[in-house]
Amino acid sequence: MPEGDVVWHTARRLHAALAGRALTRSDFRVPRLATADLTGDTVTEALSRGKHLLIRTRGARTIHTHLRMDGSWRVRPAAEALRDSHRIRLLLANEDWQAIGYQLGIVELIPTRHEARLLGHLGPDLLGPDWDCAEAVRRLNAEPHRPIGEALLDQRNLAGIGNLYKAEVLFLRGISPWRPVGEVADLGAVAELARRLLEANKDRAGQVTTGSRRRGEETWVYGRRGLPCRRCGTPVRAEGQQDRVTFWCPSCQAG
Repeated sequence: MPEGDVVWHTARRLHAALAGRALTRSDFRVPRLATADLTGDTVTEALSRGKHLLIRTRGARTIHTHLRMDGSWRVRPAAEALRDSHRIRLLLANEDWQAIGYQLGIVELIPTRHEARLLGHLGPDLLGPDWDCAEAVRRLNAEPHRPIGEALLDQRNLAGIGNLYKAEVLFLRGISPWRPVGEVADLGAVAELARRLLEANKDRAGQVTTGSRRRGEETWVYGRRGLPCRRCGTPVRAEGQQDRVTFWCPSCQAG
């Protein structure tokens, strides 16, 4: 599932192509919005909120999308022929550009004033202007017996972190994914490290936590089941945690 940095970058691309321009075409290819038409309305901005994408219009309407596991947005010249039409869930176009949403997990059209009903539960956004480390720590501490690996993925605590960054942050801090939140010494440092990693990757393709962009060297433990830990040589382990697979080094992250 795309994480907050990928969604942030996608929102920037959508904003550059759509903001300040009137829509010449809108095509919602989901049953409940089949008759919706925003043609003539002007997009005012596109932005991210954690893993959620919002496209707002001058007509006080918001298109809310979520990529989930397989979704993506592509921006192409308006005159370019569409490809893979059977996978398109939403098309927005102006005289210059078309933004094409493929296999989007969520597509909704709501009054802008109702955004809080959809997203008000989210914690501070790691890449947003509302980032508040103290508030994120407060939310994490609300369930002190919960495994830290689960708590970090809960978007109600801090918005934008996903499975890759969860695994990498915990490795870099030497924390087992199963350690209870209440036993983690410095939650603020954990949250700020997550923010720094997303910040470092938001403007580029690919996600790197080791400092090396060479293929196979991008991460410390994520996706490296059975391979030697880059620090101690112990085989990296992987195991299901909640509905995800988490990766960790049993020596560097004992407990």
